[in-house]
Amino acid sequence: MAGQVVWITGASSGLGLHTAQALARRGFQVIAGARSFSEGKAVAGCRCLPLDVTSEESMDAFAEAALALSGPPDILVNCAGVLILGACESYGLQELKAVMETNFFGQAAMISRALPLMREKGKGRIVNFSSINGLLGIPFEGAYTASKHAVEGYSECLALEVKPFGVEVMLVEPGDHQSGSRAYRRHSAGITADSPYKAAFDAGTRVIAHDEENGSDPDKLGEKIAKALKRKHLPRRLRIAKFDQHLAVILHDLLPPGLFDRIIGPYYRKNI
Repeated sequence: MAGQVVWITGASSGLGLHTAQALARRGFQVIAGARSFSEGKAVAGCRCLPLDVTSEESMDAFAEAALALSGPPDILVNCAGVLILGACESYGLQELKAVMETNFFGQAAMISRALPLMREKGKGRIVNFSSINGLLGIPFEGAYTASKHAVEGYSECLALEVKPFGVEVMLVEPGDHQSGSRAYRRHSAGITADSPYKAAFDAGTRVIAHDEENGSDPDKLGEKIAKALKRKHLPRRLRIAKFDQHLAVILHDLLPPGLFDRIIGPYYRKNI
């Protein structure tokens, strides 16, 4: 498996960066894409190209340049993502679109560029970053959670469609990780000082920030993804989270909604 060509999006920061570094260490040929690479930023061991997954022109340019560098991809890893915290009622339409365009539409658009090349070879692997939030919702991450639910459903359909062509699909479902996401944790413009959600929003986002800052090691996440890509067959899902987050997913599926809400809700309303 060493030497396989990987195209990876969102590779300049966060979990995308740690995944790109882990793949490079494992001997994959990593073609890394991110918007900041247009400003001269680079990742050791990777060939870095500018990439904005919300721009058709940027994605076309990335694919053309990546093909010239290393030929068609064996693996596509979709890591690019954004988060805007806010109340579902307060999100502006442009904020919702911004999250969906990067987290979901960007993945689909990159797949449409890589998949024909994989079909032509008769094999390939597509790794789509979802989240624990692709399986359950928490307060004030409505836009992000909606985008990750979309990724989950789309990826399940994709896996069924591409299997006859020798292409495998894996969903990565991270829990909280120490990935420097504070800089990318934007707040909705709809959360103002007089918002009826302001007190609950402040309490909830403090919990979210605390959980991320005390989350799992992102280097280990990257290594687990690299290890999975070395396997003969990909797992359909690779959930990488602490025990309590695994448990939350299980309880979400097993308990009546009202009971689950009574368990999870107070956790995000601490110190109101």
